[in-house]
Amino acid sequence: MNSILSPISVPSVPGCDVRQSQAATPAPYTLAQLVADIKLHLGKEGGIDSSDVDEAYLVSLARKYNSNPSDWAQYYYSQPGKHYTRNSIEDINHKANILLLVWSPGKGSLIHDHAGAHCIMKVLAGKLTETVYYNNNNNGAVDKEDADTTPLRVKSERTHSLNEVAYISDTIGLHRVHNPDPDNVAVSLHLYTPPHAADIGYHVFDETTGSSTFVRQAKALSMAEKMGIKA
Repeated sequence: MNSILSPISVPSVPGCDVRQSQAATPAPYTLAQLVADIKLHLGKEGGIDSSDVDEAYLVSLARKYNSNPSDWAQYYYSQPGKHYTRNSIEDINHKANILLLVWSPGKGSLIHDHAGAHCIMKVLAGKLTETVYYNNNNNGAVDKEDADTTPLRVKSERTHSLNEVAYISDTIGLHRVHNPDPDNVAVSLHLYTPPHAADIGYHVFDETTGSSTFVRQAKALSMAEKMGIKA
């Protein structure tokens, strides 16, 4: 496993009772609690349609969690030669997927849609640059016959730092995410609901032409698969 953070030493302060200070500090909101709260919000039975999801509440949960490597180190794995590695944390009854993504230095995704799902991304280590594009096929952006021959236009671009949260859906546009650091990995937490990209596939897009290609499945590595790869 790649080393991400260096140990932090806490100096002693004269006149300060460290035990009392620790006792007064509330327990941090953990990754396990975040997953439990997402499950509670989505419910236990049946399916869920994209229009029924309260994305603002889910974003607030993601913001509540502060990155702690001891929470997510067990899911961390980076495949050599890959731009990024998708590691499965939780599959919530086919209503949502929670993933840990590890981004190789200087690498990123292709421009893609989210197959009608909500996507929430939180940076857990490093930084990630997100470029959002107008979708030629949405809202009459261009004539339908020109959708696959018209270059995509950039809608916005932002670099997200540690613990920042981003949200996107197909009504907002397409996006591309990449790690701007040429030397260090970046790590992010992703919530997809419903997990359409994993279940039915999604599209990637050519920036210069606007043309799209269907990808059958967005696959994430399970713990068992990672154990097999490492063996």
